[in-house]
Amino acid sequence: QMMKATVLVVVLALALSQTPGCEAFAGFSSSSSSFLQAPSLTARQAATKGFFASEESLITPQGFGFSAPASRILSEAAGSYHKASVSDGVIEVTEAITGAAASDVALVFDENDQLAGLFTESDYIKFSTARAKASKTEEQSASFLLAPVQDYVTPAKQLIAITAEETANVAIALMKDSRVRHLIVADTVSKQRRLEDSSEIVGVISMQDVMSTIQKDERLSFSTLAQKYPNIKDPFEQMIEEVKEVNDELANNPEQTKQDILAVGTSVLFVGAMAAFFSQVGWLHDHADLVMIGIFVLGYIGIIFEEVFEFNKAGVALLMSTGLWVTYADFFQSSGTASEQVLEQLGEQLAEVSDICFFLLAASTIVEVVDLHQGFKVVTNRIQTTSKKSLFWTIGFLTFFLSAILNNLTVTIVMVSLLRKLVPDDNDRRLFGAMVVVAANAGGVWTPIGDVTTTMLWINNQLSTIPTVTELFLPSLVCLVGSLAFLVNQVEEDEGSAMALPEATEVSPRATLVFWSGIACLLAVPVFAEFTGLPPYLAMLTGLGFMWTLTDVMHLADEKEGLKVPAALARLDTAGILFFLGILMSIGVLDKSGLLKDLAVYLSNNLPSLDIIATVIGLASALIDNVPLVAATMGMYDLADYGTDDRLWQLIALCAGTGGSILVIGSASGVALMGLEKVDFLWYARKVSVGAAVGYFAGIATYLAQTAILSGGSILPQAAVAVDVAQQTVQAIM
Repeated sequence: QMMKATVLVVVLALALSQTPGCEAFAGFSSSSSSFLQAPSLTARQAATKGFFASEESLITPQGFGFSAPASRILSEAAGSYHKASVSDGVIEVTEAITGAAASDVALVFDENDQLAGLFTESDYIKFSTARAKASKTEEQSASFLLAPVQDYVTPAKQLIAITAEETANVAIALMKDSRVRHLIVADTVSKQRRLEDSSEIVGVISMQDVMSTIQKDERLSFSTLAQKYPNIKDPFEQMIEEVKEVNDELANNPEQTKQDILAVGTSVLFVGAMAAFFSQVGWLHDHADLVMIGIFVLGYIGIIFEEVFEFNKAGVALLMSTGLWVTYADFFQSSGTASEQVLEQLGEQLAEVSDICFFLLAASTIVEVVDLHQGFKVVTNRIQTTSKKSLFWTIGFLTFFLSAILNNLTVTIVMVSLLRKLVPDDNDRRLFGAMVVVAANAGGVWTPIGDVTTTMLWINNQLSTIPTVTELFLPSLVCLVGSLAFLVNQVEEDEGSAMALPEATEVSPRATLVFWSGIACLLAVPVFAEFTGLPPYLAMLTGLGFMWTLTDVMHLADEKEGLKVPAALARLDTAGILFFLGILMSIGVLDKSGLLKDLAVYLSNNLPSLDIIATVIGLASALIDNVPLVAATMGMYDLADYGTDDRLWQLIALCAGTGGSILVIGSASGVALMGLEKVDFLWYARKVSVGAAVGYFAGIATYLAQTAILSGGSILPQAAVAVDVAQQTVQAIM
C-alpha cells in the first residue's frame, strides 16, 4: 500500500507541476523526479536543481521527509556506530557490527583518538576476498583472521561527510554520487565533503536510516491528510484540496505578491520590446540612441539591485548586451538589418572580450586546483603572533601581496576561511574580514594579474607590465597602510591573556608542489607576454594545460578525480564569467555607436581635469561594479590620444581598484564578505568606509606626488593639486 501511495504521489506531483496555479506542488515534483530519474547529483546540484522538498510541500512539511535534517535521522536510527581501535582484529570488529542490536558500521580510531577509517560488511567482503586469494594453506588463512582491522578500513580521508543541519535529499544525492551507503555526520565538513582536522563526529547514517525516516514521515502525512479531510475518501481528492488551500495562502503572502508583480512587469516589458522590434516602429529609428541608453540604464538597475529583484546579474547582462546590439544593428543609422560593418564590429568586439574571459577562466581554474590540494597552507602555516593588532597587520600585508598574484576574490575567500580558525570572536572577525577586503583590492591594483580591472586595461594595451608594477606599487601600499592605520584602532587586545593560534598542520609534498607550480604559472604570464608578444590569455591557458597534466600524472595511481582539473572547473563561478561577457559586449556596442565618446566630451567639458575624472570614477565604483565603469572608460578615451601607461590609465586602475573598498557593495571581495560573514551594509559604512576613504585619497596623493618627483618637478605643486582634486571631486559629487 505504501508503494502504491508513493507512486500515486509522484504521478500526481508531476501532473500538478505542469498545471498553472499549482506552484506549491513544484517543490515535491522537482525533488521526486530528480531522485527517480536524474543521473548522479552532487550536493550542490541537489540544492540548485530543486532536490529539496519545499516548505509548501503537500507530502511532508519542512523538516520532515526529504527535508529531514541529518541530526533527526541520526536520532531515529536504530544504532549509531561501534567504536573500534586500530589494533582490534578484523573478526572481533565484524562480530561487533553484525550483532542483533548493533550498528552495521564501525569507526576505527588510532591511539590518539583520531579517526583512522570506517569498517563495514563491504570491507569484510574485501578482507575475505584478499584472504581467499593469498591463503594457500589453513595456517595462512588462520593468520588472516588475526590481522588488525586498520589494514582493511576505508581511510578517513576518503570518507564522505555532511553536517548535522543538512537534509535527507542531500544525503541521498551524496550517497548516489559517491556510490557509498554510509555518511559521516560532523559539525563541520570541507568543500570537498571531507572531514576537517577540527571536525567533531556526531554519528554515522546509512541509506537505510535515511529512507526509513522519509517513509515514516510520508506515512504520517497521508494519515494527517485523511484526518484533515474526513469527508473526502479519495487520497487524490484530498491532495487536490490541499493544493487549493496552499495556493490561497500563497496568494495572501506579500513575498509572493512581489514576485508576481516582478513576473508580470518583466513579461510586459519583454512582450512590448518584441512587439516594437518586429513592427519596425519609426520612432525607434529616429531615437535609437535614447533607446540604447534606456536599455543600458534598465540593465544596470537590474544588476545593481540584483538582490531586490532576485534576478541573476549574469542573465541581466546577457539580455542587456543582446538588446543593445540588436538596436544598434537594426535601428541605429540602419535600414532594418545588420550591415557588413556592424557584423565586422561585432566580431572584433567578441574577439576582444573572449581574451578576458579565457584569461579569467584559466586563472580561476589554476587557483581552484591549488585550493583543492590545500596548497595555501604553505603560506598560512607561517603566521605566528600572539597579538591581535600584530595579526591584523600580518593578515593585511599577506592579503596585499597574495592578491597581487592571485585573483583578489579568491584571496578574500581563502583569508576569511583562515580567519575563522584564527579569530573566534564574531565582531573581531568581521573587522578583520573588512580589512581583508581593503587589502585585497589595494593589492590587486599594482600587477596586471591581480585585479580584473587592471587585467582589462593590460590586455587592451592601456597598461604594460613593468610601469604598472613600478609606478602603482607605492600608491597601492600607501592606500593599504593608510586604511589599516585607521582601522587598527578598533582592534581591542584581550586583557590578561595572549591570543592563541591553532597549531600549523603538516603540508603534504604534493600540496607544496601544486602550490609553487600554480604560483609559477601565474607569475610567468606577464613574462610570456613580454617575450613572445602573444596575448596574455594564451600564456594563462598554457599554464592551465601544465597544471592539468601535472595533476593527472600525480593522481594516476590513486585516481582521485576530486583533485583534478575537471573538479576545479566544476567549482568555477561560470555565471561570473558570463557576466563579464555581457557587460563588456554591452560597453563595446556603446563604444562602436559613439555614445561613450559623447560622454567623454561631456566630462572633459564639465570637469576641470582628468585627475578629477579618474577620482570620480573611483568613488562611483563604491556604488557600481568597477568592471563596467572601467570598460566604459576604455571606450570613452582613445588609446591614440592617451597612449599605453598614460597617467589617465594608471589613475583609473588605482582609483577603480581601491575605490570599491569604500562601500561593501563596491567590489566582488566585499560582496563575498557579506555572504561569508553576514556583514551588512550599514555596519561596514559605519566601521570601515571612513578608513577605506582615507587610504583611497592617500593613495591618489601619493601617485600625484610620485609622478611629480619622477618627472623632475616639485612635490609642493602636486600636493596642492591633490588637495584641489579632493575638494573638486566632492563638489562634483554634491
